[in-house]
Amino acid sequence: MIIALLDAELRRDEGVRYAQYLDTKGIPTIGVGHNLNAMPLPDGWTQPITDDEVDILLNQDLQVVFNALDLHLPWWRQLDEVRQRVIANMTFNMGITTLLEFKNTLHAMQIGDYASAAGGMAASAWAREVGHRAGRLIEAMSTGVMPDEPQI
Repeated sequence: MIIALLDAELRRDEGVRYAQYLDTKGIPTIGVGHNLNAMPLPDGWTQPITDDEVDILLNQDLQVVFNALDLHLPWWRQLDEVRQRVIANMTFNMGITTLLEFKNTLHAMQIGDYASAAGGMAASAWAREVGHRAGRLIEAMSTGVMPDEPQI
């Protein structure tokens, strides 16, 4: 997977914020969607955070995503690169626990039934909550091509 593309997609989808804010669910957040309840800032960091600190947090959060996917859905690494980015983006956005509730959708992904996987994604509350982001990821799951792919 091209990590730089996932990084750029997440920065677009989540935005980049240098000071703490409350996300749509009221969770204290900073950087690129970094959940401060799950992982507070390291000791000695102050706000606003720097670009380098945003990068550090995002890299740590991506490692958490990859580790969770490897543990719970080891087959995800067999998907093509675009679909790997879709499932990583979804996990980053909702967390592995919520992603694992998509049982039929995940099964469809695993067996390569991408139309059914996209349909399951589209029918979810997640898709209604995240709007355009979901539409882009659903299309990418269905076609294997990421629309509006960022330039890196």
